Amino acid sequence: MSATTEQSFLSPILAGRAAEVEALRHWMAQAQSSNGQMLIVAGEAGIGKSRLLREARTLAQTQGLLVQQGNCFEPDRALPYAPLIDLLRHIPHEQLMNIQHLLPTLLRFAPELGIRFPSVQPAPITSPEQEKQLIVRTWLALLVGEHPAFAHGSHPVQLICFEDLHWCDDLSLEVLLQVARAIRSQPMLLLITYRSTEAPARLIDFIAQLNRERLSHELMLRPLLSEHVAEMVRAIFRQTEPISNAFTATLYERTEGNPFFVEEVLKALVASGDIFFANGIWDRKQINALQVPRSVQVAVAQRTNQLSRVAQHVLTLAAVAGRRFDSTLLQHIAQLGDHELNTVLKELIEAQLVVEEDTNTCMFRHALTQQAIYSQLLLRERKALHQLVAETIEYLYTAEIERHVAGLSWHFVKAEVWLKALTYSRQAGERAQLLYSPRAAAEYYSRAIQAAQNLPALEALQQLQYARANAYEQLGEFSAARLDYEAALAGAKASGDQQAEWQALLGLGFLWASRDYTHAGECFQHALDLAPYLDDSARVAHTLNRVGNWHMNAERPYKAIHYHNEALRLFELIGDQRGRASTYDLLGISHYVAGEYQQSIILYRQAVALFREVQDQAGLLTALTIGSSCGIALIGRTVAPIYVSLAERVRDCEESLRMADQMGLPPVEALGHAWLGFNYAMHGQYRLALSQTHQCLEIAKQIEHHHFICTGHMILGVLYWDIAAWQLAQQHLGQALVLARQTQSVVWQHHTAAFLASTYIQVGALREAEAVLREEWIPTTAMDAVGLRQLWGVYAELLIAQGEPKQALAVIDQLSRSAPVMEGTTPQAIPYLGLLAGEALLALNRPVDALRQLEPALQGAQSAHIPALEWRIAVLMGKVLLAKGRRDAAAAIFAQAKQLVHILASELEAPHAANLIKAATGAMRYVALDSPRRAAKAHYEGLTARERMVAVHIAIGESNREIAEALTLSERTIETHVANILSKLGFTSRAQIAAWAVKKGLSQGQ
Repeated sequence: MSATTEQSFLSPILAGRAAEVEALRHWMAQAQSSNGQMLIVAGEAGIGKSRLLREARTLAQTQGLLVQQGNCFEPDRALPYAPLIDLLRHIPHEQLMNIQHLLPTLLRFAPELGIRFPSVQPAPITSPEQEKQLIVRTWLALLVGEHPAFAHGSHPVQLICFEDLHWCDDLSLEVLLQVARAIRSQPMLLLITYRSTEAPARLIDFIAQLNRERLSHELMLRPLLSEHVAEMVRAIFRQTEPISNAFTATLYERTEGNPFFVEEVLKALVASGDIFFANGIWDRKQINALQVPRSVQVAVAQRTNQLSRVAQHVLTLAAVAGRRFDSTLLQHIAQLGDHELNTVLKELIEAQLVVEEDTNTCMFRHALTQQAIYSQLLLRERKALHQLVAETIEYLYTAEIERHVAGLSWHFVKAEVWLKALTYSRQAGERAQLLYSPRAAAEYYSRAIQAAQNLPALEALQQLQYARANAYEQLGEFSAARLDYEAALAGAKASGDQQAEWQALLGLGFLWASRDYTHAGECFQHALDLAPYLDDSARVAHTLNRVGNWHMNAERPYKAIHYHNEALRLFELIGDQRGRASTYDLLGISHYVAGEYQQSIILYRQAVALFREVQDQAGLLTALTIGSSCGIALIGRTVAPIYVSLAERVRDCEESLRMADQMGLPPVEALGHAWLGFNYAMHGQYRLALSQTHQCLEIAKQIEHHHFICTGHMILGVLYWDIAAWQLAQQHLGQALVLARQTQSVVWQHHTAAFLASTYIQVGALREAEAVLREEWIPTTAMDAVGLRQLWGVYAELLIAQGEPKQALAVIDQLSRSAPVMEGTTPQAIPYLGLLAGEALLALNRPVDALRQLEPALQGAQSAHIPALEWRIAVLMGKVLLAKGRRDAAAAIFAQAKQLVHILASELEAPHAANLIKAATGAMRYVALDSPRRAAKAHYEGLTARERMVAVHIAIGESNREIAEALTLSERTIETHVANILSKLGFTSRAQIAAWAVKKGLSQGQ
């Protein structure tokens, strides 16, 4: 028996993994060259991921690399930062002393560090959003930028391992994504493992993101071949002779090439005596007499039966406690003395069932071992033991119970001790919220709700449902959030709790805003009806803001502004700075929809500053994102644009996007990518615009956020309109319009319908254009919002295309006169309206008037950096100049337009680039360079040499008869010349001609 107990049944060789080991060596060498790598090892349970990880650690240590490891455990899968905290536990005390400035933050989510650093106080918890950012930065500083080993400025090569990520929490995955991005130029190999058969959706999304950004490499471990199983057996038993084919085949059949199963079956065969040690060698029974276990559970059971009764009892308790277990905890439960406990632990370690992790912690060698033992218990046994474990934890750790609430939640739920399960699960959920981990919060609140539903008094239920709904909403899980909000609302009504009813109505309203603004408006209106009964000015003001925002989305901006101003008044009365900030934010978007871009910019800047002051990161996110538009004229083209540099727009938007990414807020990420797409598209940076907008669509579709899906399609449609890709524009705008109508987002309906109608006009489908327009617009439609004005603008486009330029001019004039103007400023040119007016005037053969509209329009497009309008206005100006006979001027501006179009085309893939160039150049006319005579004619506004001579005589005050005598022409001919001069110059009197001739420096010789 001594040979058996001393024998290790862990394979001393890594059979069948030569290619994987070579890959490890390769990526480790890359890391040593400061080319940071992330390697993912995946496969089914027991396939050898941990064994390969051990090989990596051994390789790293022999090469002098610094090695750190953190593990994930099933009970901790909802515990924020669980594997990172596990890694932190293993960093030596003296190394942690080198990063004392990080300890106050680390203590907030790893309170057990307080035992090691009693003099360090945790930093106060701030807002959840700030907390999330701070913690992510702290982890990055710890793992990448300020590792404890960097105390003297050296940067050793590191191997950082995280095992079993299928049990990882969301927040840790977000940190690991940031680490993967940060190590590209660092001397680091980040190695993670997960079970490919048990990967949850959040892990699949994480790996997909790594793949999209090309941040990782993956090794998928497959079952061993039969010859590799034979190698394992020979190595385990130190056998020099080949293993018989019959034994190998039997073993391979039972284990299917899974290395862990091979080891466990061999241990069970030795424990049962089927394989035995005799005469100094290992032998076995005949094949037909072997009792080979058919499952790992049976194999583990056969081995545990060989343990002492006390060891079996302790092992069962450990399986209930979890894969990692506290030996002090087991000692109290099993009522063992120190010597007895040590004896039992040695027995379990020698049996290769558990390993010692530190002086007070042991761990099952494999998760499947723990699961096999746990599964042998009856349900009633599990309940009793979970209760015993939980109550012992309460007894032992009363003074530091906070750091055990997650484990207590798990054990009391499993024990069905519902009152305590409710208490600890709610505490764990609230802590997860503070750490801004919505996935973990949802799981803990689910446990709390399960507990509450099993208690006679359900007072806490609706608050728990509301809290879980909020977590689901942050995750973008609409249906789950809706069910919880509706349940909370029903419970509040049933109990007559008006405050809870108001809260649930607002929650539902916010939620429905992503799907259907009609439903959202109904919820907000009901909340407003209820607000006065709450006797709470802040709640009334918040409700006024919600109703106002609903009016804004229905494109009633001035009604929205009225509600927001009233909310602002209430917030100012009670000194609520956070409320003021959110109201500035909402006023900003309302003034934007009203077309009052300047006021919108001022309000957003006030909102951003105040959100920063009150440290409201959630509010800051949206204010930075939407405020980055700064009067963007991509879609609201009937209002004078305001120039703000692209760098400034992108800076604000990217700050928001980084925060949303760090906090794990998919809806805000989708919004950020959408607005970046807006900004890039307006400035003609189409490649970046397409990339950002597609990212918006991808995220929005994942979370089924219909409003942002609509937004993504609308931006793509407008972008394709800009580059004259009419078919794609029609496709995306059509999808956006369907979604806008479904969600009742009136602002987006109007913008999308306007651009879709314009797309039809561009390809000559006037009936289709009119049909789309008529569904959204009637002749009595107001002009007091940007979407409504855009519909009027496209109506003018349609009139021009239908041969009604005079009617179009009347519409354009009305749009120009009704355009919002900031108080104290003068009206500015509106490039889009100038373009439309130029087209209408050219159709009426009034080139001089057309030029007067187009020149300021071109300047406006240039100063606001709107290249899609700039080249179109330039092309039309070229046509007008040709109509005036100014060929050289036309050629020059056509060349300018071509140059701009080629710059824009360089931002596109080849097919789109060629199409844009073709569309733009097809609208231009070929103009040969003029002779000196023609050049002179162009310089003098198209006047011929004879007409210029007539102008000179007019300048010196001669009559038509005197001019006729001086030039030896008839008086009728002179009258014709004068009429031509007046027409070409757009003048109405001879005095204007005389002044023009003097200004041009004309003399008798010209």
